[in-house]
Order: sequence, then structure tokens, then C-alpha cells
Amino acid sequence: MSTAKLLRHISDPIDENHDNNREIDPSDRLVGSPFTEDRDSVSLTFGEPLLRTSTARISTTSQLAIVGSNICPIESLDYEIIENELFKQDWRSRKKKEIFQYIILKWAFCLCIGLITGLVGFFNNIAVENIAGHKLRLTNNLMLKEKYFQAFVVYVGSNSALAIAAAILCAYIAPAAAGSGIPEVKAYLNGIDAYSILAPSTLFVKIFGSIFAVAGGFVVGKEGPMVHTGACIASLLGQGGSRKYRLTWKWLRYFKNDRDRRDLITCGAAAGVAAAFRAPVGGVLFALEEAASWWRSALLWRTFFTTAVVAVVLRSFMEFCRGGQCGLFGEGGLIMFKINTENSTYGTPDLIAIVLLGVIGGVFGSLYNYLVDKVLRTYSIINERGPGTKLILVVAVSILTTCVSFGLPWLSQCLPCPTDLDDQCPTVGRSGNYKNFQCPPGHYNDLASLFFNTNDDAIRNLFTSANDKHFQLSSLFVFFVSIYCLGIITYGIAVPSGLFIPVILAGASYGRIVGRLFGSVATLDVSLYALLGAASFLGGTMRMTVSLCVILLELTNNLLMLPLLMLVLLISKSVADIFNKGVYDQIVKMKGLPFMEAHAEPFMRQLVAGGVASGPLITFSGIEKVDNIVHALKMTNHNGFPVIDEPPFSDSSELCGLVLRSHLLVLLREKKFTKKKVSLRSEIWRGFKAHDFAKPGSGKGVKLEDLDFNEEELEMFVDLHPITNTSPYTVVESMSLAKAAILFHALGLRHLLVVPKTPGRPPIAGILTRHDFMPEHILGLYPHLNPHK
Repeated sequence: MSTAKLLRHISDPIDENHDNNREIDPSDRLVGSPFTEDRDSVSLTFGEPLLRTSTARISTTSQLAIVGSNICPIESLDYEIIENELFKQDWRSRKKKEIFQYIILKWAFCLCIGLITGLVGFFNNIAVENIAGHKLRLTNNLMLKEKYFQAFVVYVGSNSALAIAAAILCAYIAPAAAGSGIPEVKAYLNGIDAYSILAPSTLFVKIFGSIFAVAGGFVVGKEGPMVHTGACIASLLGQGGSRKYRLTWKWLRYFKNDRDRRDLITCGAAAGVAAAFRAPVGGVLFALEEAASWWRSALLWRTFFTTAVVAVVLRSFMEFCRGGQCGLFGEGGLIMFKINTENSTYGTPDLIAIVLLGVIGGVFGSLYNYLVDKVLRTYSIINERGPGTKLILVVAVSILTTCVSFGLPWLSQCLPCPTDLDDQCPTVGRSGNYKNFQCPPGHYNDLASLFFNTNDDAIRNLFTSANDKHFQLSSLFVFFVSIYCLGIITYGIAVPSGLFIPVILAGASYGRIVGRLFGSVATLDVSLYALLGAASFLGGTMRMTVSLCVILLELTNNLLMLPLLMLVLLISKSVADIFNKGVYDQIVKMKGLPFMEAHAEPFMRQLVAGGVASGPLITFSGIEKVDNIVHALKMTNHNGFPVIDEPPFSDSSELCGLVLRSHLLVLLREKKFTKKKVSLRSEIWRGFKAHDFAKPGSGKGVKLEDLDFNEEELEMFVDLHPITNTSPYTVVESMSLAKAAILFHALGLRHLLVVPKTPGRPPIAGILTRHDFMPEHILGLYPHLNPHK
């Protein structure tokens, strides 16, 4: 009988056909997603991932996802500790001093992540405030001189130039940098690795593309991209050194594993939120509630330390800029919204209004997510035609946004300047509530103060007190409808774009409207209603509660609003959950990323693990023929192979463990072969160290194509015992699939071995991977369990 045996399951089907160094061209889209395979239908519905086919769905075990606008094969990450003999020997040989240095280095990396992310966040804000500030100043000066056509030409020309710069970076250099990046970071921390999500090119484009997009007047924020930026910074620092750049310090090699990288990227995501909002505690809670799939107390401390470093860096540079050394940054600065707290008491009418805000936020938020879904699917058809089409789409949206922001203020009435004001009216410069626009001296245009400002300054204006009625209800309504629609059509174009700021702008607008309508009976100031409206819309779109509550409290420095923020977030999330999922969850699904939920679907309780683990499985003997290994690696792209010991090396056929494809390639490269089927454990121990099998950075590992064997070598044998994980996680085939899914997620596994319940059978019945727990795959096998039928 052949030593490479076919049993019952394909090992790690998600990873088949994966080439981590090859970017898939958009023309390669004639493939289907195995998660949505429908053998009876060839049409694409809006409930399926954004993976299209021109003719019919092709059955494949390869998992494909959209990264940027390209279809890309993906693989899972190895968060499990591989306890083979070399690993155990390595840990036994480590001294206390080495372990202490490893721990210190972890904290040093967290310090570096905080420092660099804080610097990048500060640089982003300086760049946006100065670029957008000078653009708005020039336009306003021409408006004051009644050179309206010239002002429009300058305005649309500046915005178009910045939009083209951002689009060129995204379309031609790093397509994965488009969008906010939060869904991709969330997927990575769930155990999903996809091409170029955290690459250096993505980091570069994320930083500069975000600056150009926000300064170019798009209805987008730089806060979401900062999360992706922080994760990219952490990923680069956590590569474990680089032979290419001669960064091969001895201690760095201990970070060449997915587990430590995951922890550092979690810290990076939290640092990104802290840098974007000046909310260090909110950053920690965001990573806990939204980004990370696995958490522990040690990670909490390191994340908290990282965000604290970010806060110190930002505070230091802000103090430096107060003297005017940073151009226009002092006029805008890092967002910190001051809310009127003179009267924070509230009565029954206020509570009724707050409940109404929560319901409105839930309805508008779920509708927002629904429309974003449809727009993204439409844009995917446009973007797949190539970078040139992406560029045209970006310019079109830029011109539309510019025309709306320049044209709508002309519809607003000119209002006389209020008396007894501390601020100058009309406003001189780029920020303020009293824009002159086309109005005569002594009058102002309230709608222009919202459109003709940076997004941060517009939010500050909405959060101002209602001592004088700065904004008419008609202007607030027009601004809300415009921002709501522009936010939907802007998200999905080829520029880095965050959702936080558009959602806050729209929510603050209708919150202020509700405050004005309840003004005669309400006690709370209208600025507080604007804050609560922003919170309700955030809860309705993103479905976060604790982290959003703390972020908004840190933004406004108003702890008295805590109970009301909690109430409005709970109501908006509950209402929105009736209709659909959060926006980031929807995008993860649309991209085809196989995200593992913490809970199991109800229909999984009706199935057992052995019933889903099906298909051929390739196994190796403990001492295997080289030709069998090379043939198996050539014929499949599986990333895990069970190893079975048989007589005379064991009393009976028994499961020895699991060996990874990457480890096999390293072992074959060194050619530690024997002509007879004998053990070489001692020789392998002397010839290898555990770090020789560590995961390389940026996907640059050993490839089968780089290995060459002659006929004599192929007939030789190799001992797999030293590199075999002898303690893989196993479940009995009769375990319910729901229980196995919860175990798989909780432990962060890549492979879960299924063993038979009865004796006298082969020692392994199959392998469960991430693909096998996807509801779409299971319902394809058992369509009668579909709850929607």
C-alpha cells in the first residue's frame, strides 16, 4: 500500500492554489467563490460575495477574496503553537536571560508602534490642515473679491488634482489601500491572510492617499485609514528581522510567527484609533470590541501601553505647535470637540427625544449600510476594468462633491450677523460659523460654514451652542441629505476613505435638527443633541457600543453625557440589528473573506464533525519516501498533512501528528535523506534549529519550484518526526459541528483533526479547516438545513 494515502478530506482547502508573492490580475476573475457555490444556478445575487463569473460557477476548493479590486487567493494564519521536537528542544535550551530579553523586546516593539503611529497621525493632521486650509483660504479670498468663477475654478481644480494624486497611488501602487482598511485588519486578526493587506506599499499609499483624499474635499475621514496604518506599522516591525536589509539580530527571530505578529497588529490597530481621535482608552476598547478575535490580559496591558505612548506623542507635538510653528495646524488641530456643559440636566422631553434619536440612528444606519452594499457591488464592476476606470470614477465623484459643496450654499439665505458675538462675523479665514460666501457685508451664509470647511471644523460648528440660531433648519436638512448621499457614493472609490467622519457629520446634523424641534420643551443644549445624533448614527452603522461611547467621551471631554450616550447607542444598535449587520461585517462578507464568528449557526447543532469533513486526504508515514512527498506537494497546495506511524515503527497504525507544508519544504531543501527507512532524529536535531522553520516575513518562504532532486534522491527517505506537531487539536467525529466551530474559533486554529470514534479504522477520519465552518459551504452540502428556504 502506498505511504501517501487518500482518506477523507482535503487538508486546508482555503490555502489551495495560494501564491503569496503573485498579485492576481483583474482579468483573472473567471472564478467563483466556494462559499457561494450554487450548482443549480449561475446568476449572481446581491447576497453573494463580490466574486463574479461570466459563465458558470467553477467548483474549487480554493478560497478567493477581493483585495483592493483584485481577486486574490488567501490562506489562514498559524496561530497555534507547533509543538514538534525541535520546538521543545529550543524552549528547553533557552535560559532565563533569553526569555527576559524576549519579553523586553515585546514591550520595546509596543513602544515603537506607539511612537511611529503617533508621529504618522500628527503628520497626517498637519498635512491635511495645511493643504485644505490654504485651498479654502484662496477660494474664500476670491469669493470676497466677488470673483466667483475664478473661485470655482481654483476650488474644483485643487480638489481634482488632490483626488487624482490619491487615485493614482491607490490604483497603480497599492489597490489594497482603498477604503478604510478596518475590515481587512479585522479579518487578519481573525486568522485570514491575504496578499498585500499589510505590505509596505499599502502603508505608504494609506498615509499619503488619505492625506490627499481628505484634503481634496471628499466626504471621507482619515480615522479609519489610521487603524489600517497602525496595523501596517506593527506588521513591519513584527516581521522578525529581514535578511534583505540585514536586520538579523539574534532575538528578532523569535518573532517570526503569526501569534506574536497578531498581538503586535492588535496593538497597532488600537494605536491607530488613539492617534486618530486622541482617545487612548477608546483605542484599547475598539481593538477589544471590534478588531481582535482573541484577547487576554497580557495583550490588554501591552495595548494600553501602546495607546498611552500615542497620547503622549500627540500631546507633546500639539504643545509645540501652539506657537504657530505648524502653519495652519493650530487653527484646526487634532479633533477635540468642546460641547456646552453649562446645562447637562435633562427631563422627560429630553429622554423622549433621545429615544427618538436612537430609533432614527438605527433606521438611517441600517439604510446607510444597505446602500453602501449596493454601491460597492456597482463599483466592483466598474473598478475591475482597470486602473484607468478607477481614476475616472474618482475624478467624477470629486467633481460631483465639489459642485455640491460649492453650489448648495448659493441656495441658502444671507442672514444678518448676530450682535454681541465674541467671534468675528463674517468669519475671516477658513474656519468659523459665519462664512460670507456671496453675502453682502454684515451678513453670513450658514450653509457655507458647513461646506466650506474641513470635516473636523464642520463638526466643531455643528457642536456649537445654540445661543444664537447659527444654522437654519433648512440648511441643516440640506447638509444632512448631501453628506448622507455623498458619504455613500464616495466609499468604495479607489482612495483611502474612512466612515467615521461622514457618519458623525450626518448624525450631528439630524441630531441638531431634533434638538431645534424639541427646543421649546427640551432642557439640553442643541450641541448635546448634535453629539447624541452622531452617536446614534455611529451605533446604527458600525454596531459598536462600549468603544464608541468612550471615544465620544474622550473627544468631547464631557463625562456628564455618559448615561445618555449609553442609552442612544444601545437603542440605535438594537434597532439597526433588526435589518442587517454592521457595515464592517458586511464588507468582510462582500469581499469573500472567510470570517469565523465566535458563535455557531443554529443549524450546525444538527450536524457532526465527521459529516462535514469529506473528500480525499493525503497523509504521510513518519519516515516517508522523498518522491511521495514531492509528488504530494506538486499535486496539491495543501498546507497541512497528517503523519501516521505504522509497524514496525509502532505497534499499530497510529496518528503521530500534523506536519506543515512550509516545514516540509525547509526539510527537503537541506536534503537530510537516507537510503534506508531509518530514523534520523539525532542528525536532524544537530543540523537544524527551531528558527530555521520559523515563518518568514512578507511571505518570502521556500518554494517547491526552487528545489531540485535527482532520481537517486527521490528514492531516498526522510524522517518527519522532528518537525511533526505531535499534539495537534483533535475532535471525535461524533462531536456536533457547532461545538467544534466554537472550539476552532476560541483556540485560533488552522487545522482541527477529526478522529474516528470506533477502533479498527484508520487513525484519522478527516481535517476541519476554516472553509468547512463557513455557513455557505455547509448549506451547499446540506441545502435542506437552509433557514431561508
